[in-house]
Parts: sequence; structure tokens; C-alpha cells
Amino acid sequence: MTKKLLVLLFFVSQFSFVFADDKLTGTVIGTAESVDYTNSSAPSTTVNTRECAFDGDLSTFFASYERSYTWAGLDLGSPHVITKVGWSPRNDGLGEKRVLLGVFEGANREDFMDALPLYVIDEKGTIGSMSYADVNCSRGFRYVRYVGPSDARCNIAELEFYGHAGEGDDSHLYQVTNLPTVTIHTLNGEIPYDKEHEIVSQLTIISENGTKILSEPGGTRERGNASRGFPKKPWRIKFDKKQNVLDAPAKAKKWTLINNYGDKTLMRNLLAFELSHRMGMSYTPYGTAVDVLMNGEYKGCYQLCDQIEINKKRVNITEMTPEDNDGEALTGGYLIEIDAYANQEISWFNSAKGNPVTIKSPDDDEITAQQSQYIKNFFNQMEKQWSTYLDLNSFLRHFLVGELSGNTDTYWSVYMYKERNDSKLYTGPVWDFDLAFNNDQRIYPVNNKTDYIYRSGGSCAGNMKSFVDNIVVNDAAAKKQLLEIWDEVRQAGLTEENLVAFIDAKEKELQQSQTLNFLRWPILNEKVHQNPQALGSFEKEVEVVRKYMKERIAWMDKKLGYTYKPSGITEAMVDFAKPYQVFTLSGQPCGQNLQALSPGIYVVRQGQQARKIVIR
Repeated sequence: MTKKLLVLLFFVSQFSFVFADDKLTGTVIGTAESVDYTNSSAPSTTVNTRECAFDGDLSTFFASYERSYTWAGLDLGSPHVITKVGWSPRNDGLGEKRVLLGVFEGANREDFMDALPLYVIDEKGTIGSMSYADVNCSRGFRYVRYVGPSDARCNIAELEFYGHAGEGDDSHLYQVTNLPTVTIHTLNGEIPYDKEHEIVSQLTIISENGTKILSEPGGTRERGNASRGFPKKPWRIKFDKKQNVLDAPAKAKKWTLINNYGDKTLMRNLLAFELSHRMGMSYTPYGTAVDVLMNGEYKGCYQLCDQIEINKKRVNITEMTPEDNDGEALTGGYLIEIDAYANQEISWFNSAKGNPVTIKSPDDDEITAQQSQYIKNFFNQMEKQWSTYLDLNSFLRHFLVGELSGNTDTYWSVYMYKERNDSKLYTGPVWDFDLAFNNDQRIYPVNNKTDYIYRSGGSCAGNMKSFVDNIVVNDAAAKKQLLEIWDEVRQAGLTEENLVAFIDAKEKELQQSQTLNFLRWPILNEKVHQNPQALGSFEKEVEVVRKYMKERIAWMDKKLGYTYKPSGITEAMVDFAKPYQVFTLSGQPCGQNLQALSPGIYVVRQGQQARKIVIR
């Protein structure tokens, strides 16, 4: 008898466990205004309403009047951990496609500002039957919803949510793909519409396979110039307080979400940043691929990147105040950009030689007349006497990144900076490579050209072509230093094999995300922006970059009159207990700290000995 009772109790316990996550019910919430297809698609509140998505009838459906950012959901009354969702599309000719990239979310605020994704639908629905997906999110939510994909009027026949009561925890959250998920929710659902007005937002980043979350208040606005004209919009996000974001070196408020719309490999900027690292630039912007959602709508694969600004881990110079108006304080630091769009900015000038320059820092609302005049005068002086006032080392490394990548825009937009009490203007960081690596019909195919890109079809702001010519074409000493830098980076590992391996790794990393991205933006068979061709697949687009990179290093070797011969230099030990000095191969001093240097080949002088060493 006892044994039978134990068996029965065990059966009941197992039965309860299996069916504990029941279909949930609650108060229907969502977009109030629906569309009446029988009345010239007029707005309605009586037909095709949000309640139709929860009436258990697959022949009825909810259809919102607005086409995007519309939704239907439930107020469960108290937090529940959601373990499964179900959906069925509207029964019409487009119904199966209308659920593709629909997003399920959960929240504990009625306005969904704190919402987290539960699931993104990655395949067509089946008319007349329910589809289901398990949910891997341990946090409990009072409010749950389904947000229809863009331009679909949230057409949905039926929705179901399953789960159990409880507040849950954050031990495992949902990521859209293997990439970090960035989800932005704006106050009252307002979508960013220009570069000036910042929309109050909750900014959330889920990473490390759903085990880590950063969710903080902030703001969102559009960013960029030409890229703002694309349907896939670029954004700048700004946390209210400085944050450590993913594995980025900088702790900062401002970050960018680069849209990479015309770059169908979704990796050109990341590859260019890798070239910058290998070229030994003092600062290379942080960048990593992410999936982005805005107010519950899937937006695609983006690049989360540094904002170019003064910061100890970004452009590391002195940040000025409005009181820095004379003496040493007036000499820096300044962050500027030679910028073809400068005349659209507030704080800018045309140089004496006709180059448009935007003053990025000090900020527009803080810069004084004295500061503006100082940097204008200094820039004009640098143009006339570049050998005295331009840091040639950074300029040439920046030049090599642009030419190696075949970047049309290298001298359309050039960041430069000046530190306090420093008589030099430095070039960098590198930026904006969506048209690089054979992605611009105006200069395609790049490797068929016999001259540098900036001299054979590249876009140059103002008179930058002449300025660059004076250095890399007409000056013997600069040309000699350019060759020395090229030898340095080639010997330090800038090879076809290493760069192809980087491309291969990025292709694999982006596989899941690119699939969703090109469902959202089906442009693989279209030429967009300046695309020279449309190849129809992500893999073929990546192969263009891979092939270009293989050929380009050999092209650069030939152009520079350089023959690559491995030097046989190996890693050498330095006695850190004794003083030493470090120099580049061209003789530029690098201080007395090897550990602070970028990878490359250096000359170390210690005592009476001087020898080359490689830092990897």
C-alpha cells in the first residue's frame, strides 16, 4: 500500500511538473486602432481588433491601422516566467510571410521601456495552425507582447504565451543570435528622426550567451551623413552615466551603432580596424558586430563602436574647458575633422588652402572665440609647414590603412588632434570604410589601378589631394619613412595569410546574424549605395573582400617598391630591471615602456646594445 502510494505521489509530482507551465491568460493590451479592410482600409476599433489575437479562433485576426511598431499582448497581473510562445498568421496570401521577424517581448513596466526579447521568429508561419517556440529567458514579466515586423500591420490570427508565476532571475536571457543583442526602447515609442534631438531611451545589451546584461537609461538619436539616407538607420546612443560596454576599453557615455547598409559583408569596418591595429595606430576605435532591436522591432546586424571623442581610452588628449583661453591652456587639446560636410556643422572653418574643417572638441556649445581662432590659425600654419607641424608618423600610418583598404573616403573625412603643449598635429583615428575593399563602383576594380586611390578616383574634401601629394609623392624623406613603416608592419605579421584568417573568422561569426539581417533588408540581389555589383549571397560578397585582400598586399608591395622577405627577427627578452629606450625603425622615440606599445617591430637600446625586437 505504501509503495503504491509513493508511486502515485511520484506520478502526480511528475504530472504537475510537465503541466505547470500552462497557457496564460490576462487582460488583452496592445495597439488600439485596427484597420477595416472591408471599408477602404479605414481605421477602426470594432473589427480586426487586438482581442482577435486571443479569441482561440484561427479564422479571425488582428490587423493594426499603422503599419509598423504595432503589437498585441497580455497583462498577466503579476510576473510570470515565459517558457513557450505560439503564433498563427492571418489567413491570406501574405499571411505566412507577415510573421517573419516578428518579436516576442516581456516587460514589468506597462510602457515596455524595460522590455527584453523573448523570441524572434525566423521562418514563415503556417496558415491554419499554431507554431511554437521554447523561450530561454529566466526573468519573470507581468506584461508580454508580440510586435509585428516592419510594414506588416501586425497581422496575426492567434497568439499564445505559456509559463508559470514568479519573478525569476537573470541567470539566462535571450540573445537573438550568437552576437550580443542591443535593444532600445524609447519614451512613448518615439523613433529618432534627426541628429539634433535625443530621444529618451532605455538601452539594454545582452551578451555572453545570455548570462550578462547591461540595462541603463539614456538617449538615442540618428548619426552620420550619407548613411542617414538609407532605410536602415544609423544611431548614436548615449547612457546617462558612463558605462563599460562589452569588452570595449573605454568607459563612456556615447557609443555608435553603424548600420553598414551598403556593406553586404557587414565586416568592412571591422577589417579596417584590424588593419589599423596592425599598422600600429596609437588609437583604433573599438567595434563589434551586434543585433539591434528598436521598440520591439528587429532592425538588423549593426556594428557597436566607439564614439570618436576625447577619452583616456579613445583620443587621449586634454579635454578643454571654456576657461582655457590663453597661455598653455589655449594650446590644446583639440579634436578636428577634415570634413566634406563641414559646412553643415556649427563649429567649422575653411582653411587657408581650401580644406573644410569641423571642430569636434571643444563642443559646439562650449568652444570660445579664442579657442576657435587658435586651432584655425594652427591648422593654417600646419598646412604651410607640414614638415614642422604635422606628425608624419601617424599621418603615414593612416595613409597606409586607407590605401591598403582601397578606401574611397580616406580624405573625404580625416580625424586629427592636437594635444596641449605639443607642437604637432596628429592624424587619426581611422573611420568610415563601408565603401572600401572593392565596394565602390566609381573606382572598381581597385587593384587594376596603377596609382593610389586618393589620386585615381578617391573622394577628397577641399584640396586634400594636393596636400597629400606634397607628402607621399613629392617629398623624398616622407617616401623613405613610408617604406620603413611598411617594412615594419609587414615583418610584424601583416600578411595575406593572417588577414584572410581574420576574414574567415568574421564570416563564421556573422553567419547567424547575416541571415536575419538580409531577411530584414533583402538587398543581396540589388545594388545599393555605390555597390559595383550585386552577387546574391553573403558568401559571395565576403569572397570579394577575401580576393581583394589577397591581391592588395602584393599591389602595395609593388607600388612601394618593396620585396617581402621574412627578417627572421624573433621575440627578444629585455631586462626590465634596467633602463632602456624604445624607437621605431624610422628612429621615432617611443618612450621607455614596451608593454604600452602596439604590435610591431621596434629598436630597443639598453646600455651599449641596440637590437630589433618584435612585439606581438
